[in-house]
Amino acid sequence: MTRFAASFAKPHPALVAFITAGDGDTAANLDALVAGGADVIELGMPFTDPMADGPAIQAANLRSLAKGTTTADIFAIATDFRQRHPETPLVLMGYANPMTIRGADWFAAECAKAGVDGVICVDIPSEEDAELGPSLRAAGVDLIRLATPTTDPARLPAVLDGAGGFLYYVSVAGITGQQQAAQASIDEAVARLKAATDLPVAVGFGVRTPEQAAPIAKVADGVVVGSAFIDIIAQHGDAAAPYVETFTRSLADAIHGAKEIAA
Repeated sequence: MTRFAASFAKPHPALVAFITAGDGDTAANLDALVAGGADVIELGMPFTDPMADGPAIQAANLRSLAKGTTTADIFAIATDFRQRHPETPLVLMGYANPMTIRGADWFAAECAKAGVDGVICVDIPSEEDAELGPSLRAAGVDLIRLATPTTDPARLPAVLDGAGGFLYYVSVAGITGQQQAAQASIDEAVARLKAATDLPVAVGFGVRTPEQAAPIAKVADGVVVGSAFIDIIAQHGDAAAPYVETFTRSLADAIHGAKEIAA
């Protein structure tokens, strides 16, 4: 059983937590996420033009890049994380340029060597899968695809083709950390997606609080929270880990208690 399968097989929905690599004390913050109850962790690869991300994550990218964070640093963080936490799935999330500039095979091999379970590449659509997908799949790394409110039934099969790990439903047609989608639209979208795939469906973008996360967790297999963690790191800097852990626990309690999934 893969780490993804094990995490989504738990008797409760998953908390999927995002932070940016190189922003604050990343190793301590990753440990805090695990200690607080995060089921899956997304580690953002800082990039100069993160077009899907709102102001909070844009600022985190700039803070990380200003410190000189490199792709090698990110793989070192991932390798160390895997040694400390052998069971928690780790996803690298980012953009095509850092993932493909040295070649897709190189990137996929480095992911596998570091113990990375999956990759989300925001700006390589399914129509351009050949740029990265075959290399990741050959290396045993899941390519996690994004579905959005504008992914219509005609295109959905292409989005799902070659996808792995889980399906990330971007609940708003916009950037991270801003508005939240209406719950009714999330309910409808999750039902539609789950009818089309056996992959777990996790919902993100605009989810910032336990109160927002709980109703989504009633229908989804996972809930993704990112910008709220980034705000904590922005406020507390290298001393953020205890605050990250406390906030993680509040989210995990809300999400894990939202429903009991039938065995």
